[in-house]
Amino acid sequence: MHWLEQHWYQITPLHLILLPISLLFRVLVAVRRTLYRCHIFHSDQLTVPVIVIGNITVGGTGKTPLTLALAQQLAEHGRHPLIVSRGYGGISRQAQRVDMSSDARQAGDEPLLMARRGICPVWIGKDRAAAAQAALHAHPQCDVVLCDDGLQHYRLRRDIEIAVLDGARGFGNGLMLPAGPLREPVARLQTADAIVVNGGEAASGQYAMRLSGEVFYNLSNPGKTATAEHFLASRNHAVAGIGHPQRYFRHLETMGIPFTAHAFPDHHPYRASDLAFEDCDAILLTEKDAVKCIAFADTRFWVLRVDAQFEPTLIDLILRKITLHGSKTA
Repeated sequence: MHWLEQHWYQITPLHLILLPISLLFRVLVAVRRTLYRCHIFHSDQLTVPVIVIGNITVGGTGKTPLTLALAQQLAEHGRHPLIVSRGYGGISRQAQRVDMSSDARQAGDEPLLMARRGICPVWIGKDRAAAAQAALHAHPQCDVVLCDDGLQHYRLRRDIEIAVLDGARGFGNGLMLPAGPLREPVARLQTADAIVVNGGEAASGQYAMRLSGEVFYNLSNPGKTATAEHFLASRNHAVAGIGHPQRYFRHLETMGIPFTAHAFPDHHPYRASDLAFEDCDAILLTEKDAVKCIAFADTRFWVLRVDAQFEPTLIDLILRKITLHGSKTA
């Protein structure tokens, strides 16, 4: 699938083949959603409100940082959030909790990243409805579920939908897979409760978000931190195996850090040999990549912590809808 991305932001001769497949995919997506909406396909309703954070395009848009930021905000407002994820990139399929000692190969990189933040319990499972139910049984104090990357997972009913858009890449050529980057038609956004635009201009009724990060921590010694100045005279290699590596590289450039860029496929399972760079003083990693490099990290491995900043009116909207959910179930 990775090689197709060069065709997602333009129209090329290959689309003579891709367009018929794309149209078929569009029909299948519409039929599947209709079957869930008509209750022909079963979906599970939880006893607590469910907030789904997802997108309609393939690739990273900033869903995981937003999920973490929302969990932090909800906790600060007296709520007890729980994060549920499929655990993409990991081999485990059964419902289970992810903690700081979990293995990224089992749990997936993004769930482990979220668990290591220590904000709230993080659970994974191929069936996110079953995972959420198991998690609520294990953590009865939790009163709201955040489903990371679950917009198309209709097996789990949701009370609030948040769609995250990449402000730089937008919708590409506007076509659905495999001819373009869309998982669902753009019209799907009309049913979302909130549209969050990461790194671009937010239209009226949308919410602007940006990713901020200025401090690195040492992967082999997390208590040791450094700012950009530490790397200005170093021979640096920057590594990104995320949905949109160029976003990370551009961020480093704005910090004035010189580096050689190395883009890897999303969810790449790193080995020490992948990062055996010559003439290297520092290896600059994303948090998502770092959790897969802990076993072979040395003092050259530095991680940039990134946090999502968004308009406060978004959390106000969510809290109102959570209150409304409580009044309906009372």
